[in-house]
Amino acid sequence: MPDMKLLERLCRACGISGDEGEVRDIILSEITPFADEIKTDALGNIIVFKKGRSKPQTKLMLSAHMDEVGFIVTYINPDGTLKFAAVGGINDSAVFAKQVLVGKNKLPGSVCSAPLHLISDAEMKKCPEPDRLVIDIGASDREEAEKYVRPGDSVVFDSIYDDTNGRLISKAIDDRFGCAVLIEMIKSELPYDMYFAFCVQEEIGLRGSAAAAYTIAPDAAIVIESTTAADIPGSENEQKVCLVGGGAVVSFMDRSTIYDREYYRLAFEIGRENGIPVQTKTVIAGGNDAGAIHKSRGGVRTAAVSVPCRYLHSSSGLISTADAEAVSRLVPLLAERIAAM
Repeated sequence: MPDMKLLERLCRACGISGDEGEVRDIILSEITPFADEIKTDALGNIIVFKKGRSKPQTKLMLSAHMDEVGFIVTYINPDGTLKFAAVGGINDSAVFAKQVLVGKNKLPGSVCSAPLHLISDAEMKKCPEPDRLVIDIGASDREEAEKYVRPGDSVVFDSIYDDTNGRLISKAIDDRFGCAVLIEMIKSELPYDMYFAFCVQEEIGLRGSAAAAYTIAPDAAIVIESTTAADIPGSENEQKVCLVGGGAVVSFMDRSTIYDREYYRLAFEIGRENGIPVQTKTVIAGGNDAGAIHKSRGGVRTAAVSVPCRYLHSSSGLISTADAEAVSRLVPLLAERIAAM
């Protein structure tokens, strides 16, 4: 099971794509005493080598991404409100009326649009268009706002963090959960030498992982992620994608990767042997850093293991702590088997 206090620190940290420094600092502080080699590349990826008890037959890379979805300030209006753009894939309905934190000083703000008495009946029935939304930080005018904010500043959701009653609700579970799993592995005794990559800019096009995979040049990779669970009212059968409480999710295909068939079967085999619940995604959707990693250099055999998460890319994702435990048990066993092959 990942260290839940560490996971809280990671989820509360602010780090949209391209501005992952706060998250990177936490990870480096945790892994430095345990890793054999650490380097941070030009993009900001953390690349780690950890010696194990034996040399592997297969050079293995384990990967998770540090960045979260969020926003970036694009313009300051004369009235002191902020125009912004999304960084990563965020549904419009997950933005309106949310609390956010702006810039390095984490200035509180609210996402708002025109007041109700200025909105037509037709507009009242639908989500406001993104270009009509602004962030209100309480500034009286542009001059006051410019004392605290400038275009290019990062914006993140201001979210609760609650891990009671067998579930966790927070922003940035995607993919701070994966980072926590890798940190715990680095702190443990490994059966084989392994490489670890904490990647940047996954949410805007798998950019960091492309560089990290090129540098490491692995034979195989395991991507640890959070993936969409749509097991909510209105979804039936395969449209639920995967189930919160159903165990670790192992993918056979998504929009960017067809995963290694042998590794896919091996994950289920390991689950049966060790009493770990394992499920698959029932819809070919989404994608993750595997999309860049598996195409690196001469090709990389790749698997993805994810925790199912409702309300992904919002201010309040929800996972089961039992599923988190299933992933944290499955990944080291899968890594050991792959490294030995």
